[in-house]
Amino acid sequence: MLPVGEAMKIQTIVDLLHADVLCGGDRLESEVHSACGSDMMSDVLAYVKEQAVLLTGLVNPQVIRTAMMMDMRCIVFVRGKTPSDEMIALADEGGIVLLSSEERMYVACGKLYAGGLAGDGEDV
Repeated sequence: MLPVGEAMKIQTIVDLLHADVLCGGDRLESEVHSACGSDMMSDVLAYVKEQAVLLTGLVNPQVIRTAMMMDMRCIVFVRGKTPSDEMIALADEGGIVLLSSEERMYVACGKLYAGGLAGDGEDV
């Protein structure tokens, strides 16, 4: 386990969540410093900072556009949700890694936190 607040490679997220890589497989060595879980994109816009991973069960193009606006590097769709081909192409064009995990959001967030990835804005 990493100390909470350390950077984490996206490949580690794939491993911890047993996630499928939907796009961005060439960017799995990129590092992220925080994560958030939300199905409300207004909360993401209000609270998320840079280099974050978004965990969500919401599958629509606004998720990708929000992540692009917030300069996020990775989106994890929980509960086995899978985005459309158009969403995958949009994310790939925007340089965002897309993952899909069978984990529920609560468990997925807990696994990433236990693995050392901080919540956005968390003081450690």
